[in-house]
Amino acid sequence: MVGLRSAVASTARMLASSGLAEAFGHVSARTPTGFLITSTSPLFEATADDVIRVESGVPVGGPTRAAPLEMPMHTAIYDARPDVRAICRGHPPHVVIWGVSAEPLPLLHGLGGMAGRTVRTHPDIELVKTAEAGEAVARTLGDDASVLLAANGCLAVGADLLEAATRLWFLEDRARVAVQARSAGLTPITIREYTWDRRLQDSVPELVRAREWMRRSFAPDQE
Repeated sequence: MVGLRSAVASTARMLASSGLAEAFGHVSARTPTGFLITSTSPLFEATADDVIRVESGVPVGGPTRAAPLEMPMHTAIYDARPDVRAICRGHPPHVVIWGVSAEPLPLLHGLGGMAGRTVRTHPDIELVKTAEAGEAVARTLGDDASVLLAANGCLAVGADLLEAATRLWFLEDRARVAVQARSAGLTPITIREYTWDRRLQDSVPELVRAREWMRRSFAPDQE
């Protein structure tokens, strides 16, 4: 458990140093009986002591006031998705820009597929502070790897902390390409669905390389 606490804190620092989270954001990782989650302390200086243990949706062994308001969102996703082992929540700049749009976030380039084939936008702009609100986000996420929260950033999930953080990075990259292409007045090329199916088969090996790049670039202390 001590090692996992340190890994959660290290991932939080990774999100801060990479620009994926600033004053607001959180990181969590599943445990056998619940999950660990970062507190409201600044992520850029997070340590294992800033990580809170949660059991049955309730903080254990730490001050309740230090838990993120959106902790119920993590609880709901872990309950709905047994495959999810970690969640990274942030407000990267291009995702925030696209998040005020009524349009779905398009997939315009291959590397954006590491955020998942489909990225839905959860329409409620309120903070996810209740069990019911958390369950609604989990339904919007479905079986996908990431989700936009309307006017309120995004989150990505993964089989471990590094995978969730890496998917969050490429979710921001996907939004950056969409925003900059739109700003430049470019007309995206038309790509048929079956062509995307073939291209996205390469997302699995690409994610392996991207994980290592992410770790070495932003969290060289995380082994």
